[in-house]
Amino acid sequence: MTPLSAAATPTPAPAEAADSRFSNTFLRLKKKLERSVGKAIADFNMIGDGDTVMVCVSGGKDSYTLLSCLLALRERAPVDFRIIAMNLDQKQPGFPAEVLPAYFESIGVEYRIVTEDTYSIVKDKIPAGKTTCSLCSRLRRGIIYRVARELGATRIALGHHRDDMLETLFLNLFFGGKIKAMPPKLVSDNGEHVVIRPLAYCTEADITRFARTMEFPIIPCNLCGSQENAQRKQIKTMLQGWAREHPGRIESIATALGQVVPSHLADASLFDFRNLTRDTVVAEGDIAFDRLDVPSAPAAVMHLADRTTDGE
Repeated sequence: MTPLSAAATPTPAPAEAADSRFSNTFLRLKKKLERSVGKAIADFNMIGDGDTVMVCVSGGKDSYTLLSCLLALRERAPVDFRIIAMNLDQKQPGFPAEVLPAYFESIGVEYRIVTEDTYSIVKDKIPAGKTTCSLCSRLRRGIIYRVARELGATRIALGHHRDDMLETLFLNLFFGGKIKAMPPKLVSDNGEHVVIRPLAYCTEADITRFARTMEFPIIPCNLCGSQENAQRKQIKTMLQGWAREHPGRIESIATALGQVVPSHLADASLFDFRNLTRDTVVAEGDIAFDRLDVPSAPAAVMHLADRTTDGE
């Protein structure tokens, strides 16, 4: 395990040091992402004064963007919090171990590199041709929790974004028989850690554009030889098709994640249907079955943009 490190002389993050080199379009995108992250943090009370946030950085576009936004927000946040970047080197063949330490040094952020050969374990336990992602993620999660405990981290920040959350919603709906997605904030199963997803309001398209312009040293995510989960790939394709053909639909679904009406579903553990009487106060009641007045597409998109996109 690599000891906690930081650059000897911290330098400004590239995004801040080089703003003058970027176009106004990019600077608006940067502001939008940072505003999105700030809103998610505020809405779900993700980070408080004195917190130590361990940011898990894999070397992909999402985690680089997360780290960049948190570093920028820390400079002007009304609360004081510490950031430690953490990377897990799983000894995958071809993994460029020098890339992330060099990047962390260049931006002057504290970091911890952890080396654990989970790759060999996964290859030994999973038959050839079978998906390795499930076991790999469980091993990785256990190591992340252990390191967070060692560092005294009060928050573990992951780089999942809005698209990841929606894909998970439909994966559970279509293949798991549950209405369940990725929450912006959760407590780990062992009750020891608070996990946060500050990119919850950010779209993958915006993150991709941001990372491309920032020229982050991206590490390929296919070093282990595994292919993207086929079911998740199907869901991603479906959502991308909806985004192209039905403007506003994805924003509406994202908004729905925060507007659940248990009395109009069928989960008796969330609403007491058995003891429902005429005296029971129910939100919306039977007006929920009235015909919806759906606005025209442009108006709908503008309304949703006010509620979701501009909040990003």
